[in-house]
Amino acid sequence: MQYWIILAGAIVLEVCGTVSMKFSEGFSRLLPSVLMFIFYGASFAALAIALKKIDVSVAYAIWSGLGTALIFAIGIFFFKESVSALKVLSLLLILTGVVGLKLSGAGH
Repeated sequence: MQYWIILAGAIVLEVCGTVSMKFSEGFSRLLPSVLMFIFYGASFAALAIALKKIDVSVAYAIWSGLGTALIFAIGIFFFKESVSALKVLSLLLILTGVVGLKLSGAGH
């Protein structure tokens, strides 16, 4: 269970890194640019720890899939990005793949 919590932390850190990237405005703003590297570095470190007990295929799918879903929601609600049926369907396909990998029964 501890490694799943670490993976959840890695996801949150990755999302913070991506939001910082948006705020960095192409590396033209110093603080968000520095924070982006800190958040991504911490995310990769946490992901590496989680990989000690979680299969890499499952952990990476969850890390990237849930990160994508969270950034999708943040983009819509905070950055006023457009949403379409195709975008939602595409996200659901990603999440279906993540669930499928998790349910495949692969154990570490």
